[in-house]
Amino acid sequence: MSITVNLYYTGKNGAAKRFAEEMEYSGTAQAIRDKSGNARYEYFLPVSDPETVLLIDSWKDQTALDAHHASPEMQTILSLREKYGLSVRTERFIPEPLPENDEKFIK
Repeated sequence: MSITVNLYYTGKNGAAKRFAEEMEYSGTAQAIRDKSGNARYEYFLPVSDPETVLLIDSWKDQTALDAHHASPEMQTILSLREKYGLSVRTERFIPEPLPENDEKFIK
């Protein structure tokens, strides 16, 4: 069963964007993408909140996510969150089929 976690990193004066840029430029984000069980690891900038960055983080299953949490990259993330003074809010999703009523809106 796949798992998707949305993480909202929020800071001040562009700190969240600089955090995401450092994750990308340092190769840390790519190292996470290359891990067994990772399905998606992608940053987005919400138009309505310039001080927040959204990370969509998807994993094959809880075992893969637990391995990521125990990895050196997770320690890098924690260090960078502290460096940039970020707070984090999360949402966790487990996919389910779309109801028939919703499918007509997806083309």
